[in-house]
Amino acid sequence: MKTLLKYALFVFAVGLILAGCGQDDSSGESSSGYESTESAESEQTSGSPEENESSNSSDSSESSESEEQSSESASSSEEHSHDHSHGEDEEHNHSHGDGHNHSMSEEEQEIYNGYFEDSQVKDRSLSDWEGDWQSVYPYLQDGTLDEVFSHKAEEEGEKTAEGYKEYYTTGYKTDVDRIVIDGQNVMFHKNGEEMSADYAYDGYEILEYEAGNRGVRYIFKKEGDSGEAPGYIQFSDHGIAPKDAYHYHLYWGDDRQELLEEVTHWPTYYPSDLSGEEIVQEMKAH
Repeated sequence: MKTLLKYALFVFAVGLILAGCGQDDSSGESSSGYESTESAESEQTSGSPEENESSNSSDSSESSESEEQSSESASSSEEHSHDHSHGEDEEHNHSHGDGHNHSMSEEEQEIYNGYFEDSQVKDRSLSDWEGDWQSVYPYLQDGTLDEVFSHKAEEEGEKTAEGYKEYYTTGYKTDVDRIVIDGQNVMFHKNGEEMSADYAYDGYEILEYEAGNRGVRYIFKKEGDSGEAPGYIQFSDHGIAPKDAYHYHLYWGDDRQELLEEVTHWPTYYPSDLSGEEIVQEMKAH
């Protein structure tokens, strides 16, 4: 009996021991599974190294494109700025090589050629023509201007050199070889004699020419009775606004309207301190 009881107690103890071992194994498996799940979730969150590399590559590409666009924008801005640094109005310079340099803008050259708007024309005073002036007619007579006529024949070709000389002979012909303008006084030197008078501004007239271009006559009227001096003088120097003249064509007489109709005879004057050769260079430059 005692032997049977001991055997039963032994079996019961062995059963308890086995039951305890089973619980430990189950707990270990459960803990391992939790850790595995946590590890898997961690791997999904962090992504694979290949995916991270791809993501970094994409970010790098976007950064590179952004920098490239920024660089192109800067380049475009520099080119735009460079374009605006040009295109300014450039001056058309006449250097005659004789100490008398006349700088003309493109607009001034157009005006000189007789193309302008009425609104551009301004009043002028006699001081624009002040100075001591000589007629060019004697230089035509002695052959000095033949070089000019040959030059015109070569450059323009509308006439022969002889044809130009004949045309300018009609235009330049005069017996008033010198004119001195001082203030409002104009003195004419004619055949060794002098005649002078004071003149007041009498407005301007715009003339239309057959060639399609135009000119402006600036008119001055004699003040008082000054003997033989003409009643009117009219200047034409290719200018249409206040500016010192460097040569001019002069018309004079006692009939204002009749003078305006004169377009074939235009005595021409240059500064008296110029030599014949310097006048030739002036004429060839224009």
